[in-house]
Amino acid sequence: MTITAQASETGPAKTTGGARIVGVGTATTGESHSQAELLDLFAITDPRVRSVFLNSAIERRHLVLPPQDSDGIRVSEPQGALLAKHKRLTLGMGADAVRACLDNAGLTLADVDHLCCVTTTGFLTPGLSAHLIREMGLPHTAGRLDVVGMGCNAGLNALNATAGWAAANPGKVAVLLCAEACSAAYVIDGSMRTAVVNSLFGDGAAAVAVMADPPDAAYAALEVPPRAGNPRILGFASHLISEAIGAMRYDWDDAQGKFSFYLDPDIPYVVGANAEQVVDRLLSGAGLRRSDVRHWLVHSGGKKVIDAVRVNLGLTRHDVRHTTGVLRDYGNVSSASFLFSYERLFAEGVTGPGDHGVLMTMGPGSTIETALVQW
Repeated sequence: MTITAQASETGPAKTTGGARIVGVGTATTGESHSQAELLDLFAITDPRVRSVFLNSAIERRHLVLPPQDSDGIRVSEPQGALLAKHKRLTLGMGADAVRACLDNAGLTLADVDHLCCVTTTGFLTPGLSAHLIREMGLPHTAGRLDVVGMGCNAGLNALNATAGWAAANPGKVAVLLCAEACSAAYVIDGSMRTAVVNSLFGDGAAAVAVMADPPDAAYAALEVPPRAGNPRILGFASHLISEAIGAMRYDWDDAQGKFSFYLDPDIPYVVGANAEQVVDRLLSGAGLRRSDVRHWLVHSGGKKVIDAVRVNLGLTRHDVRHTTGVLRDYGNVSSASFLFSYERLFAEGVTGPGDHGVLMTMGPGSTIETALVQW
């Protein structure tokens, strides 16, 4: 863990040379469906499966559904078709999210010096970053990094790397994109194993622009003045729950001829039981306590996950309002989820100078990732 702040008894933590989040943008695919609509579209009648969908605390999700045959039945998509769908959707959503992020920051495509792309819902070589640079007309001189296969926690792993790049290159613009085409990672077989996954995930992409504090002249050249609403990234803390390494994973399904994602039903309680130690370690490195944190942005991993984290950390329902709101409106958009919540907090305009915030994601490993920020 790297903490660049020292707490003061009389004021906010002080930092020097740290990276800031200076813009945020999100995007989704065009199709949005309620849980009830999805049950009807896939002709799901099993009462157990229907209960999983209808008690998920999700109202709508963006999904690009499989094509229909002549009888109106949704056909199974082979793995090759799913990989092609992943490329198409992540490129489309990703480009929209990056443009929205840059517009929010007052930047242009030409300003981007580094691009980090995160995805788990498909595989590309060359990676998504190379395709986006070509398709969007981003500078061909931009550095790039692709984080693939880490799952829902990967956005914070990538933010750590992106913030490190920005700190090493003050005045330059790094963009982090999380693009997840969960429509390209579905198996429809009617089993309870797949029902849990199929009831939860949705398509979405989110991007943030990150810059380290440069000389004023560099800000002026980019026409991006420092803003009080741009939080400084103070540090990160990670926790790998090694005994739960198989609790969230991709398996190859021979019968379906494609990958199938597995979620252990006990994973919410495993995550909840380990949340305190990693958060307290993150905060203690800056001389803070949980009561010092004004803003909490937790991954929208599912109703049980959110409840387990909230209870174990002693948070209120108001503390996780954006987490639950994103789950309600989009489902779990994997690595992009916490940035959807960050965008809502930014739009709410309730952060004040000196406020601390904790970002928290969970995913395969099983892993809990956290970051501390300050406005």
